[in-house]
Amino acid sequence: MSEDLGQKNTKLVRKLALVAIAMFGFGYALVPLYDVLCDLTGLNGKVEGQAVQETAYEVDKSREVTVEFLTSLNESTPMVFRSEVKSMKVHPGEYYTVNFYAKNTTNQPMIAQAIPSITPGLAAEFFKKTQCFCFTEQTFAANEEKTMPVRFVVEPTLPERYKTVTLAYTFFDNTNISKK
Repeated sequence: MSEDLGQKNTKLVRKLALVAIAMFGFGYALVPLYDVLCDLTGLNGKVEGQAVQETAYEVDKSREVTVEFLTSLNESTPMVFRSEVKSMKVHPGEYYTVNFYAKNTTNQPMIAQAIPSITPGLAAEFFKKTQCFCFTEQTFAANEEKTMPVRFVVEPTLPERYKTVTLAYTFFDNTNISKK
């Protein structure tokens, strides 16, 4: 009887080990699976991380797209951060510049990075930036204020169904990370 119980326990331990290995593998594969899912559905809204060359487009004056600007701070980022305008109506193919204001509210120097995203995600490929503070880390002296421009264009090939595009930035304090 004890041999039978020993065999059952061994089987149970093997099954539990397999379950643990499968859970670890699933957790490890979750990020790449999420990236693939977002790419397929267009939910990620990732924006190119570098400037594009300014290209002449034929401006579509018959159409207006509303571009909204949202700003937020990571919970541990001691700054003030906002856009000069909350939204603007743009003609696809025409270049526009909008300014963002940021201030380090500490008595210490700070290195910060803004991470952009665009909603709806499928519109991200039609939103091009030729200049943006988000392309590099920003260094702020103690209590320093900055006005930072973003120059962009909405390509005229943006599908007609998109009437509003939201450009969102979140600023992160990278001071401790960048010093290492």
